[in-house]
Amino acid sequence: MAGHDENVVWHAHAVAQADRERQHGHQGAVLWFTGLSGSGKSTVAGALEQALHQLGVSTYLLDGDNVRHGLCRDLGFSDADRRENIRRVGEVARLMVDAGLVVLTAFISPHRAERQMVRELLAPGQFIEVFVDTPLAVCEARDPKGLYKKARAGELPDFTGIDADYEAPARPEIQLDGEQLVTILTAQLLDLLRGRDIIKA
Repeated sequence: MAGHDENVVWHAHAVAQADRERQHGHQGAVLWFTGLSGSGKSTVAGALEQALHQLGVSTYLLDGDNVRHGLCRDLGFSDADRRENIRRVGEVARLMVDAGLVVLTAFISPHRAERQMVRELLAPGQFIEVFVDTPLAVCEARDPKGLYKKARAGELPDFTGIDADYEAPARPEIQLDGEQLVTILTAQLLDLLRGRDIIKA
């Protein structure tokens, strides 16, 4: 991948992140949901976004499948492509935080190094790693997209949790029990956001 062009310079704008945050009435941050396929990442992220919207918080949900329809549709599922997928999402999330939004992302993102790469794009405290900890057997029993069945049949090589490793977060900001009710998990996340003064509502 090409490096930076020395003629491309980052421009500071008259309206800063702090100005946008004041207008929104809350801080910008990224909640990075990670976990196995079927762990409940997208479900919990969606429920949290609904709850935040009802509280008047400006949000945006970046979902793995949706991103691959546009921004990352040129990428496959090799290790290099998966890393580039996460890098692009991280850069978009960073811009959205600069806009003062609370950004929710739902990606398996199985490697600690990739999640750390995104964390380092953001200022301290702006990246909140949310580990949706759901046993593989539960994820496989849910199998909402039939992916585990295909992986077991050899139709999906290098599928995370079956024949590719998932590196669980060592020190996530919050670890959720993916077998609990979504309402309970949403309440835990709202408490976290209030405790960190990201939201006031």
